[in-house]
Amino acid sequence: MSDGPGSARETGLPQIDFSTFILSLSTSALFHLGLVDDPQGGGRAEPDLALASQTIDTLAVLQEKTRGNLDDEEARLLESLLYELRMRFVEVRQSPSD
Repeated sequence: MSDGPGSARETGLPQIDFSTFILSLSTSALFHLGLVDDPQGGGRAEPDLALASQTIDTLAVLQEKTRGNLDDEEARLLESLLYELRMRFVEVRQSPSD
C-alpha cells in the first residue's frame, strides 16, 4: 500500500497490521453483542447474536488459517480475544431480554 491520498497516514487512522485487524473485528463483535457504544454516537445497539456469532466465527477461521504463521504476541492476542468474545456471547445469550 502507498502513502497516497486516502492512506492511513493521511487520514490519521492507525496502520493496519494483523493485530489492529483482529482488534477491529473483535470491536465489531462487541458492538453486535450490544456491549459497546456506536462509534457514531448512537448509543448501544440491541444485541444481534447472529452477526456477533458470524464475526466470532470469522476470527476463529483466521486463527485456524494463520496457525503457525503468527508471532507469539499475535497468537496470544487472537486466543485471548476469542476466549473473551465467546464468554461474552454466552453471557448475552443467557441474559433475560427486557
